[in-house]
Amino acid sequence: MSVRDLKGPGRWWALAGCLLWLAFTFFPLYWVAITSFKSPLGVVGGPTYIPFVDFDPTLTAWSELLSGARGQFYNTFIASTIIGLSASVLATFIGSMAAYALVRFTFEVKLLSGIIFVVVAFGGYLLGRHVLGYGQAISLIFAFIAALALAIGSSRMKLPGPLLGNDDIVFWFVSQRMFPPIVAAFALFLMYTEMGKLGFKLVDTYTGLTFAYVAFSLPIVIWLMRDFFAALPVEVEEAAMVDNVPSWRIFFGIVLPMSKPGLIATFMITLAFVWNEFLFALFLTSSKWQTLPILVAGQNSQRGDEWWSISAAALVAIIPMVVMAGILSRLMRSGLLLGAIK
Repeated sequence: MSVRDLKGPGRWWALAGCLLWLAFTFFPLYWVAITSFKSPLGVVGGPTYIPFVDFDPTLTAWSELLSGARGQFYNTFIASTIIGLSASVLATFIGSMAAYALVRFTFEVKLLSGIIFVVVAFGGYLLGRHVLGYGQAISLIFAFIAALALAIGSSRMKLPGPLLGNDDIVFWFVSQRMFPPIVAAFALFLMYTEMGKLGFKLVDTYTGLTFAYVAFSLPIVIWLMRDFFAALPVEVEEAAMVDNVPSWRIFFGIVLPMSKPGLIATFMITLAFVWNEFLFALFLTSSKWQTLPILVAGQNSQRGDEWWSISAAALVAIIPMVVMAGILSRLMRSGLLLGAIK
């Protein structure tokens, strides 16, 4: 039901409520926008709301931002765009394959195999680090390979204990977002630092930050795309199997085109998460591949937070997401994304 369907006073009350909510929603954006055009005295002198009436607007904050006086704006914007698009595309592609497999195929993972993986991984790392005297990176690599091999081998054996199914695997993916991000960010920084000692530089690189964001986004992609794939008619895929069409062709030639609305929605949501992410960029970058949230946080001086500069940088970071939200809402209103998100 929309406001147009209401009659009498109820329609005007509903319209007034919508306008009030619109003002409440857009006021923070308006406040950031006008603050970016204020001078330092205009900001610290008290609240002012209307340009040319309450204060005289100035382009000082924008000129400092665009000229590079407040940091490498253009390099940071390009880095955010490249990393955001790359990580979102990779996460959507990899996560879609995982989500499709979890919907169409049955998996059974022995709990004991998972325990073996954890014990061998930790034990192997401690053995290599403190007994054999290997470095952290070498110990970590060998321990992971040994744990993975033993876990896969043991899963093919008749082991006691419960079996974990598809729902348990999905819950495990989603549960990764329950951990505090600081734990993963600090662990990734330590791992990247050790890998750098072996000649594989990952700190402050495109590859390192993109891989981190792909891993960070996969649980969301799998969660969203799993529900969408489950809503697709399986009869089309079964008909293709009758004609001996390979599974990979069914996925790329039939499933992905049918799920295009869900892919678009998931990609946009993932890009929004990556674009706004702060902690991983803070830990894993230093200068070359810093993203816009780091630039926004760095708009201060010895005198404290300079809100006119922060507002200008924040507005640049907000505008692409506002445009994407508008596109996504337009698609959803037109019915192209019905059923894409449950």
